[in-house]
Amino acid sequence: MSNHQILNPADHGTLRVHTGAGAQFGDTVMACLTVPLEFRAVQAHYPIVFRRDAASGQFSALAMFGFDNGENLFLEGDRWDARYRPLAMAIQPFLIGRPAAGSDTPQVHIDMSHPRIDHGGEGTRLFDEDARPTPYLETMAGRLGDLDHGYRQYPAFFAALERHDLLEPFTLDVPLDNGARHSLVGYHVIAEDRLAALDGGALGELQLEGQLLPIFMAVASLGRFADLVARKNARVALG
Repeated sequence: MSNHQILNPADHGTLRVHTGAGAQFGDTVMACLTVPLEFRAVQAHYPIVFRRDAASGQFSALAMFGFDNGENLFLEGDRWDARYRPLAMAIQPFLIGRPAAGSDTPQVHIDMSHPRIDHGGEGTRLFDEDARPTPYLETMAGRLGDLDHGYRQYPAFFAALERHDLLEPFTLDVPLDNGARHSLVGYHVIAEDRLAALDGGALGELQLEGQLLPIFMAVASLGRFADLVARKNARVALG
C-alpha cells in the first residue's frame, strides 16, 4: 500500500533512495505512462501506443517495454538497457502532490512504501548535512516538474487527436523464432492515412498548437516494435 508524504528535511533528512535498475525496485513492468513533451526522447527506444480507460473514457500514452504483464525487455539484471527512461519511471519513488486546500502549487511527495526507499546506509541521500537538497533531489524535482507539465498537456493533445480523428485501434501479432505467438490488443495508434490526408489548414493548426511534433514522434516510434520483438527473441533464446 502506498504511503505518500510531503518531502521535507525534518522527516526525511537521512533518507536514502536506490537509484539503480532492478526487479526488486519495481522495474518489471511492460509499459509506463509517457507524455507528449518527451515523445522525441521516448521514440528513440520504445514504441508509443495509446490506451483508453474503460471507466473514464480518457486516453493515455504508454511507452512499451514488453509484450506480457511484468515483462520489461530493457531490464537486464541491474541494468536498464536504454539511454533514456521515461519520466514516469525515472522519478520513482517521488510524485507530484498538491495541498488539499486552495493552492495549485505542486509539492514533491515521496512514497515511503516504495521499494527504492532505504532506511539504512545504502542509496543516495536526498538532503545534505545542512538539510539542503542534494543535486540528486534537485534533478528529481526538475523531472517531476517536467512530468507535471506534460500531464497538463494531455487534455489539449488528446482533444486535437480526437478532433481530427487521428486515433485508430491497433492489434499486433508477434510471431517468435521458437514458434510461439504473442498478441497486443486493446491499444490505439496514430492513424497514418488520416494524418497524411489532413489539409494545410489542419496541419497548420496542429503546428501552432504544438501537437504536430509529438504526433509524428508517436508515428515514428512504431518502428521500435521490431526492436522489441528482437529483444523478446533474444530473451526466449536465453531461456
